[in-house]
Amino acid sequence: MKLLKKSINLFFASSILFAGSVTAQGNPAQMRSVNFSKVQISDKFWSPRIQTVTSVTIPVCIEQTEVITPRIRNFEKVARKQGEKHEGIYYDDSDVYKALEAIAYSLKNHPDAKLEAKADEWIDKIAAAQLPDGYLNTYYTLTGLDKRWTDMEKHEDYNAGHLIEAAVAYYNTTGKRKLLDVAIRVADNIDSTFRLANRNWVSGHEEIELALVKLYKATGKQKYLDLADWYLQQRGHGYGKGAIWTNKEMGEKYCQDDVPVKDQTQIEGHAVRAMYLYTGAADVGAAKHDPGYLKSMRTVWEDVVFRNMYITGGIGSSGSNEGFSTDYDLPNKNAYCETCASVGMVLWNERMNLLTGNAQYVDVLEKSLYNGALDGLSLSGDTFFYGNPLASDEDNQRSKWFGTACCPSNIARLVESLGNYIYASSDQAIWVNLFVSSSTSIPLKKATVQIRQESNYPWEGVIRLTVDPSSKIAFPLHIRIPGWANNEPAPGSTYQFTDRVDSTVSLSLNGKPVKYTLKDGYAIVNGQWKKGDVVTLTLPMPVRMVKATDSIKMNRNKIALQRGPLMYCVERFGKDQEQSFVIPEQVAFNTSFDKELLNGVVVLKAEVPFLMPADNGKSIKTEQGTLTAIPYYSWANRGHSQMDVWLPTRISSIDVKASKDDK
Repeated sequence: MKLLKKSINLFFASSILFAGSVTAQGNPAQMRSVNFSKVQISDKFWSPRIQTVTSVTIPVCIEQTEVITPRIRNFEKVARKQGEKHEGIYYDDSDVYKALEAIAYSLKNHPDAKLEAKADEWIDKIAAAQLPDGYLNTYYTLTGLDKRWTDMEKHEDYNAGHLIEAAVAYYNTTGKRKLLDVAIRVADNIDSTFRLANRNWVSGHEEIELALVKLYKATGKQKYLDLADWYLQQRGHGYGKGAIWTNKEMGEKYCQDDVPVKDQTQIEGHAVRAMYLYTGAADVGAAKHDPGYLKSMRTVWEDVVFRNMYITGGIGSSGSNEGFSTDYDLPNKNAYCETCASVGMVLWNERMNLLTGNAQYVDVLEKSLYNGALDGLSLSGDTFFYGNPLASDEDNQRSKWFGTACCPSNIARLVESLGNYIYASSDQAIWVNLFVSSSTSIPLKKATVQIRQESNYPWEGVIRLTVDPSSKIAFPLHIRIPGWANNEPAPGSTYQFTDRVDSTVSLSLNGKPVKYTLKDGYAIVNGQWKKGDVVTLTLPMPVRMVKATDSIKMNRNKIALQRGPLMYCVERFGKDQEQSFVIPEQVAFNTSFDKELLNGVVVLKAEVPFLMPADNGKSIKTEQGTLTAIPYYSWANRGHSQMDVWLPTRISSIDVKASKDDK
């Protein structure tokens, strides 16, 4: 039955793919993201968060990396060549590189000579640890080079991938080549080691694929793109079965090695590894115009989003494999939802948008960004979630650090690199994907266009876009109309709003209604643009109740609250936890902005029935009371609490606690 269902899904996915405006050849418009280094952010929501990451989170990462843990010390040991022992875990080098990447983005957002000097100091130590042949990995250099490239699980190419990403980001910000040259030598060493006749290799933890595409774009050297493609084509042919692999008991599915990438149709295994793999596949598919990657990515994406994604945009429900289990197995309290997996969802969906030109991928990107990923970082910026549950009985608190510390630097680099995801362009057109107050300069074929965006998103739905071309020019401006503004909380049928609201989305040009066409989730405004033209998009932001398909058993007779892109939760403390409540069908939620609460949030309030023991202790009484909901990303910032995203609509569902529905 499972195989039959997947076959049917593949048929429909292929039908949609070939029937729409986006064909198997990909997006004919050749969209490109506008690089973070070209975007200036001035947003009321995101700018304070970027500042917090710069002033708090990155210093935490630096202290943990070079003072509290031995990560930098390992590079110093390699350079000393005194036979010292490696400390820590074999993949710890990657955390150094991710922190450097976050620093690179930060230096663009907030130039800082001291921080740049610290980065240069680290880069000198990294360069000093590189071997003459280009190989760079502190674990094997200190424990025995004779074992390098023998265990596919030891993250050698994963570490190399994060090095490459950091090098490209640092070069884009500063123009300095030292780390980029180190990364080029690393990539050249990998290429000369593996891309040989009758040589096979499977990377246990994907990441190198997407990084090599970045290196290809930075250097223009085709061999890096070809090497990324080679890595993708190694998977699914049994090459890993005969290799040393310390995670072999997890099976080939764990690292997406059971089926060739172009033949994959369903999500499986470790969530973060899958996201990095599919991001790389989308990158290679776009760069090589390879329809095979597009077809498989579309089908796997539908399996993720339609059957295996939380309403928060989080993925990976199972802690045992840090990934996926069976369709619709989406427990709330025991949800794993690793922060890195949500970061991966942002990366993958951005690439899918560029590959296809369809805004539904940005809808998912936005959901993961504002909810599943942002939840991983405290408001203070110095504590973190590794997993992000959708229910808690006071037993979830953010941590200062982790033994496996991939998440802190990962969420730091995502927040600092937000500029990468706001705009896209081709030679002939501009796309506005995220609503973040910012400005950028975009060169088109016939003119350069300055775009300035102003809004109070996600609290308010009015977005002003000022268009300033260097000369009069006609081009299509694509403005995303979010699915949530058109009765779709998420793509697919897994989640639906409980009611249907007639769309009141409006679009005007210089204060007057403007004609536009709606295609692939974008409102396309065509016209002859001149300096000072202002496009205003108004999105309705009522509080909407979301229901889940009955296939998600633990969410039956429950609803979730959504306003704009934000999912909400109910967080309760102390004696308030002793009271149960239900959400009536016709309940009305009031909204207000509380600048003193949780660094300023829009709260939702409604009068609902609360159930509590009667005075005689033998029965239950009902009293009306005020229920308050806060944005999901902001919970666990006020101490231990009970938290729920999915709220009961019937008395009979109150006793179905997370501990039961997660079985």
